Amino acid sequence: MGTPEFPDLGKHCSVDYCKQIDFLPFTCDRCFKVFCLQHRSFATHHCPNANKQDVTVVICPLCAKGVRLVPDEDPNITWETHVNTDCDPSNYEKATKKKKCPVGGCRELLTFSNTIKCRDCSIDHCLKHRFGPDHKCPGPKKPNASLGFPFLTLLNKSQKEKSRSKQSSTAASPNWATSLINAASSVRASAEASMEKLSKMALDGIGQSSGSNGNGEVEECPRCHAKFSSVTSLVEHVEKVHERDNNRAGVQKVTIDACPKCSKGFVDPVALVEHVERAHGGTSKA
Repeated sequence: MGTPEFPDLGKHCSVDYCKQIDFLPFTCDRCFKVFCLQHRSFATHHCPNANKQDVTVVICPLCAKGVRLVPDEDPNITWETHVNTDCDPSNYEKATKKKKCPVGGCRELLTFSNTIKCRDCSIDHCLKHRFGPDHKCPGPKKPNASLGFPFLTLLNKSQKEKSRSKQSSTAASPNWATSLINAASSVRASAEASMEKLSKMALDGIGQSSGSNGNGEVEECPRCHAKFSSVTSLVEHVEKVHERDNNRAGVQKVTIDACPKCSKGFVDPVALVEHVERAHGGTSKA
């Protein structure tokens, strides 16, 4: 077998009476034996496993379904298993009924060669009624955005929300910038911001006096000109008397700010700032 250069080249045919050496042998995929060109088929070398991988299908007369016969199994057992488990007689009419052209009065059977699907209504018709006017085509169906294209609906909704947010931000940005510039350029706004810090320090107990102020001055109510010995008494008087009257009459509320050094009250925050800078050397620390 083979040649001195290729000693393993070629094999002998497995048929007993042949034994021919073949340099391009064939291997059977059922019995896995090697054969020559003349005995390569199942019939010529009498392959014992020739029918092992064959597929045989029988059409059921009750449901018109295909029943595959299992190798090495009695066909009667396979048939009985199909009837008890998978057989559905109601499917016979659907499988055997031939489809006809849906146009009224047309009895043309729709086969592979004479079936045309309308591109507008997506319904099969015969060649005679393939055009829209012949089968009274209603035209293409309008897609339902909520059912057929939910992704597009969500995309449009998100785009609308983004556009609204951009519009609101662009509309609010000029107003915010204008108010910031006005607050930064206004002396009264800066004075009110400084007075808020001073009032917080006064509420925490910094600079509060139990009696009259350090210069012996008596506090006077700017509304009724009543005299008080301390700023605390004056504030309580304004909150009890004038705020209640203002709420009833609809008059604007009056706010009194106290100096943290001498506890003197001022209605105008700018006047308080000027007092602190003039009388106390520009510092508000007690």
